Amino acid sequence: MALSNARKAAVAGQFYPGTAQELKKEIESLIDKQAIKQDCLACMLPHAGYIYSGKVAAETISHINIKDTVILLGPNHTGYGKAFSIMADGTWQTPLGEVKIDSSLAKDLLSGSKYLEDDCLAHTYEHSLEVELPFLQYFKSDFRIVPIAFMSDDLAALKETGKEIAAVLKASKMKDSAMIIASSDMTHYESQEEASHKDNEAIKAILELDEDRLMERVKRLRISMCGYAPAIVMISAAKSLGARSAKLIKYQTSGDVTGDRDSVVGYAGIILY
Repeated sequence: MALSNARKAAVAGQFYPGTAQELKKEIESLIDKQAIKQDCLACMLPHAGYIYSGKVAAETISHINIKDTVILLGPNHTGYGKAFSIMADGTWQTPLGEVKIDSSLAKDLLSGSKYLEDDCLAHTYEHSLEVELPFLQYFKSDFRIVPIAFMSDDLAALKETGKEIAAVLKASKMKDSAMIIASSDMTHYESQEEASHKDNEAIKAILELDEDRLMERVKRLRISMCGYAPAIVMISAAKSLGARSAKLIKYQTSGDVTGDRDSVVGYAGIILY
């Protein structure tokens, strides 16, 4: 079912400031003004409250030339909607304005995928993609998005979805005008030492562009990385689009902000070239 609607900001005033003026001011304080921008195929950003993970997200985005279309891949925290949910039509609102969905590309992805289903319920209250939008809007006034949320640990299906996304981008001649963002936080509520150790193992797998190894380490080490599914899709898609390398831009934990090292959440910003 095609849905034509405006998705209102669900976490403005909670995860990030609720007014445009305050939001711009906060992002301005977080970005890396010395960063040299480059084109990239994909990146992974955290999605916690800006006070905790905003620095990682902002510094990572500071290094990227944002393309005209951004495919946003995030975890489904709410449990609502389909397991592979793409919102194929409408707009998303933040205090910095509206962002249109690239409905043409979204519908091509629906046609070209075994798993993606048109569903906006998964996106209505989900924060993982929304919190990335203001960073993109700060740097680029006009771009479109394709929001996709995942609630699956089926490695084969996730890898195939990544390949399907890449195939659609190639077929639609959008390989150079679209980029992929996977939204994920890392280890949740463990000690600084434990979180850093586990997250380092997951980050190494991503830097090696090895989605199988990422899944194996998440399972074996019980890494509470909420967005490993979108990260797997991102790696699979990026490799199909020609990704050859990845770079960790920044890693930190909530403990670096709060000083509480006993129970932290980890955040990583990674770019795939």
